[in-house]
Amino acid sequence: MDMQLLKREVEEELTRNILPFWMDKMTDNVNGGFYGRITGTDELVPEAEKGAVLNARILWTFSAAYRLLRREEYLATATRAKRYLIDHFYDKEYGGVYWSLDYKGRPLDTKKQIYALGFAIYGLSEYHRATGDGESLDYAIRLFESIEQHSFDVQLNGYCEALARDWSALADMRLSDKDENERKTMNTHLHILEPYANLYRVWKDERLQQQLRNLIVLFTDKILNPATGHLELFFSDDWRSKYRIISYGHDIEASWLIHEAALVLGDKTLLEKVEPLVEFIAAAAGEGITADGSMVYETFEDKAQTDTDRHWWVQAENVVGHVNLYQYFGDEVALHKAFRCWDFIKQHLIDHEHGEWHWSIHADGTVNTADDKAGFWKCPYHNGRMCMEIMERSTHF
Repeated sequence: MDMQLLKREVEEELTRNILPFWMDKMTDNVNGGFYGRITGTDELVPEAEKGAVLNARILWTFSAAYRLLRREEYLATATRAKRYLIDHFYDKEYGGVYWSLDYKGRPLDTKKQIYALGFAIYGLSEYHRATGDGESLDYAIRLFESIEQHSFDVQLNGYCEALARDWSALADMRLSDKDENERKTMNTHLHILEPYANLYRVWKDERLQQQLRNLIVLFTDKILNPATGHLELFFSDDWRSKYRIISYGHDIEASWLIHEAALVLGDKTLLEKVEPLVEFIAAAAGEGITADGSMVYETFEDKAQTDTDRHWWVQAENVVGHVNLYQYFGDEVALHKAFRCWDFIKQHLIDHEHGEWHWSIHADGTVNTADDKAGFWKCPYHNGRMCMEIMERSTHF
């Protein structure tokens, strides 16, 4: 288990496979920004809609890559993503960002999905972190203010899932077709926590600090199931969970993102509360690890039905979450799990011929080509971030 070897391997994966795929194949030189989709069989769909989450995740990934490696081509791609987000996705009348645009950059779905605003903050704050650019920080702060003004529940705490373009109530608040139509979800809270922590790195605002601390406590006191160590996924306004679904990938991802947020705040008392729970959540996520080192997607709590596909993002988060356990808690068994999952990724998920990673591998070992190679949800953020987390953390070992 050689961390320096792992660092070299993931840096090569990032710089020779993941990032070139997005620069070479997804840059839309005809209509601006980035194409909306490449299918699982590597066919470009130039007229596919363009999603805010995809654009924001490209912005975050290339900003972080530039911050670490200082390559001008990464800065150029990050700047392209920043400009497209501000010039096309940002709603100049009502604030916030549109959920999607058509392929020419015109508003298509104008709802305000708070998850998308979170990722826009994540990308813009990282661009500022990498470059010192004032405009990106200004827009990140604007989006923070929009979330706090329109989405935060002052009476019952937490953040609502989605609103209409003008911030009025929305009947269908679901992030995707597979989600339940509830006002509060674990996933959106996780992806507000994540950008708020990153924004706090560059903007030491007192209210941001308070709301970031509040988000951490929401996870420890409301979202975490204290009996199982798993995160509950969907909630009513008053924080009642009605669904018995376990998402192993979100569990392991949350274990290190909650820890990261507490570390960014630097509150020793809060860290003392959080750190035992980091290990607790990661151990629960470990129930989804299989004999080959990969992690299955999700299951119902009674195990009556399990999705055993090995999704690309779940494997990436599995690696980071277990490296985090080794770094901060000296857990060598966790490091072994990270290495085994990386071996699975190299053998099965990386597309060595066409670039990037496949969406998932089925339980029988076959590649899932029905889902996108790049698209509304398939972005360079999970796997790119895994590589960069290893690159940054390896200096501490």
